[in-house]
Amino acid sequence: MNRFRYSFLALALVTAAIAPAGFAQDIAATGIPGIAEADLSATTWVARLPDPDTVLLDSTAIGALNARIAQRDPSMHDIRHLPATLAHEQVKAWISQRSARPSRPLVDAEGHAIDTGRLDAIVSNVAIDTVPLQVTPRYGMVLRRTALRSFPTDLRVFSHAGDTDIDRFQESTLFPGDPLVVVHTSKDAQWVFVVSPNYAAWVHAEDVALGEANQIFAHVDATPYRVITGAKPLTVYSPEAPALSELQLDMGTRVPLDAPLPPDQPINGQSAYTSWILSLPVRDAKGMLAFRPALFQRNQDSSPGYLPLTRANIIRQAFKFLGERYGWGHAYNGRDCSGFVSDVYRSMGVQMPRNTGDQAMSPGLAHTLYTEKDSHDARVKAAMALDVGDLVYIPGHVLMVIGKVNGKPYVIHDVSGISYRQPDGSMRRVKLNEVSVTPLLPLMFSDDASFVDRMTSIVRIR
Repeated sequence: MNRFRYSFLALALVTAAIAPAGFAQDIAATGIPGIAEADLSATTWVARLPDPDTVLLDSTAIGALNARIAQRDPSMHDIRHLPATLAHEQVKAWISQRSARPSRPLVDAEGHAIDTGRLDAIVSNVAIDTVPLQVTPRYGMVLRRTALRSFPTDLRVFSHAGDTDIDRFQESTLFPGDPLVVVHTSKDAQWVFVVSPNYAAWVHAEDVALGEANQIFAHVDATPYRVITGAKPLTVYSPEAPALSELQLDMGTRVPLDAPLPPDQPINGQSAYTSWILSLPVRDAKGMLAFRPALFQRNQDSSPGYLPLTRANIIRQAFKFLGERYGWGHAYNGRDCSGFVSDVYRSMGVQMPRNTGDQAMSPGLAHTLYTEKDSHDARVKAAMALDVGDLVYIPGHVLMVIGKVNGKPYVIHDVSGISYRQPDGSMRRVKLNEVSVTPLLPLMFSDDASFVDRMTSIVRIR
């Protein structure tokens, strides 16, 4: 399986080469070079910009960008226009790509080897041989934040004992209201293989409600709506509607408002005048998709539309995740490096591919590619020309530019750790495991190559 995916491999973040002048003498007690306490505030970085509120792409241009990504990027899926039946070969290809039997040793959370018998049972539950010659896609919608898995199992597996941050069966995450199609069911009937607009993998069957395609996309497109602009706020607690009580809504989620109701009538046992009345998916009495009202406090971060794509908004949205625990594939109720940047841009309406490799190379995005033919000087020159919101890719990782100090670029990224050379030439490694602010130029990829030397792509969303 290609692991130049959406997140930087734990402990892979190392640095080499002598740190550029200006950083080596400014190492805080935290071990992070070039960062003062004020630099942990979005306000500081916005104040450094001459034109923070200039719109970089308007809604029409963002719509065209999203259409281009959807049409040109092979990692995206146009589930609105699937045929009435799917060929056996297509469905098996989706499943085989995600659920290929692991070829390297794996261990569980206790460090015990995943032996052949356990692996056989997991692979058997895929039941790929039961895919019929023609598959009728069943449309559905996600009810709650739910993990996308390589295999139909909750078993967490790892490459090495004691290294339990990167679950090799964790792929990504879907959010309440996300549309999808179900194309296969596991042998134990507890899991379904789904295709969503930007990913295909296994989810718990209980986290999906099936419905009609026109019903689902009418809800996806419904107006008026709110866009969640906070990191991960909750709906109001409601004992009358347990399925919608304190439901997490992650940044960038678009939720329609419910049809107008008499303003003096309670919603789920509570007055609605201090809240937005959202329309969220549930299962009805027959187990099929329906929509019910839920309250979302007006003092929680949301917007009547996607936020304008400005440098100031990029910074403010990114800093709402500052300090959040790193979560491979959105695990740990967090996100990883590519999930972080895609959720930030999603709050401004940009729908990006999921994985770092796809983002870095997407034919739908404007990118500059770098190979071993590009010199160190050329790479440094490109780094010095980076602008706020630019995405810098190295193998397995992405960093978002937030500005410059003394002409040198700084970034925010969801990262396991950093390394850099100290004034005496020794290597310093700092474990972070969170969304962090760091300078770019001192960071090293290995003992003899800096991040800039390993840069594969710069994506500029303009």
